[in-house]
Amino acid sequence: MEAMKSSKILFSLLGLLMAIGNILYATPTSENLLVNIENSTTNELPSPARSLEPGRFLASKPPPAMTCDKYPRVCRAKGSAGPDCCKKQCVDVMKDKLNCGKCGKKCKYSEICCQGRCVNPSNDEKNCGKCNNRCKKGSSCVYGLCSYA
Repeated sequence: MEAMKSSKILFSLLGLLMAIGNILYATPTSENLLVNIENSTTNELPSPARSLEPGRFLASKPPPAMTCDKYPRVCRAKGSAGPDCCKKQCVDVMKDKLNCGKCGKKCKYSEICCQGRCVNPSNDEKNCGKCNNRCKKGSSCVYGLCSYA
């Protein structure tokens, strides 16, 4: 009886593995998809020998990257991370913790970059908890919160 249960489990697992193998084998690879796309644009019928060849799309070179060190206007485009270029990346030196005020100036672990200056939001009355959060006159900034004494 015990042998019969174990053989049923074994055959069930074997069937499951075969099903997974069939699914993986039937799934098209990105190379086959590119060939199919290429064939659909040239109105050719796919051939078995051709489907294994890489398409012309893969052989073409990508366009040159538009880095801000060569094209500074890239950083002023809509959706850019910032208007300034530091180490071939667009950043905002008024807010970026790794380039605060100028390229390469890093703020300490507990500090944030506010208007190009590294400040500690835990105890800075002008930037309490976040940038430009000024505590009212007579109160102080403690642990990022303005105290009302």
